[in-house]
Amino acid sequence: MHLRFTTGLADAPQLDVDVNQLVIAGWVGRDRDAVLHHIRELEALGVPAPGAVPLFYRVTTNQLSQQCELEVVGEQTSGEAEPFVFFHRGEYWVSLVSDHTDRHLETFSVALSKQACVKPVASQAWRMAEVEAHWDQLELRAWINVNGDWVTYQEGTLASLLTPMDLLQRYFAGQPVSEGFAMSCGTLSAIGGIRPASAFRMALHDPVLNRTLEHHYVTGALPVVA
Repeated sequence: MHLRFTTGLADAPQLDVDVNQLVIAGWVGRDRDAVLHHIRELEALGVPAPGAVPLFYRVTTNQLSQQCELEVVGEQTSGEAEPFVFFHRGEYWVSLVSDHTDRHLETFSVALSKQACVKPVASQAWRMAEVEAHWDQLELRAWINVNGDWVTYQEGTLASLLTPMDLLQRYFAGQPVSEGFAMSCGTLSAIGGIRPASAFRMALHDPVLNRTLEHHYVTGALPVVA
């Protein structure tokens, strides 16, 4: 899947990236109690607990999209803001993705639920080398629209999650990374619990370099026809 990012950098103002492998990392909290909280959060919706943590789900790359108007099947879907790391021209870059998921299907199969929905991606990116040293200070936020009002849905620093380099080391286990690899690097718990939402905003803020990656999108629901 072809994605285009702006960077604000003189040496690489625009990145044209062909993602050829997409992995979604799940259950990535550093604090085991926080991971168990997220597991219980999903169990309340009928989602079975994982067999191990973290887990890595392969998803087809054609599910990635940088559009702001998307379609889903049914009314039981919602997003989760996550750091998005990809390997391009010999180095890692950072952007922002929503692991938009079918919550009804998730109660039967987490892997299939992740495959069922498009994954919206921001159109800006940072060099990993510029943020790796202060990664834990990056601030992740998301909002959902409820009856016309934007409500905070997720909020916190990335200090509560395993770092991308830790996740990548676990996933590749010493094997080399290839051009076009991308990983969605886990998420924060939902404030007030996971729930469907058709309008979603997300942001990753860097308080050290004072900049923000942002994206928003809406989903239109197609009917569920038996």
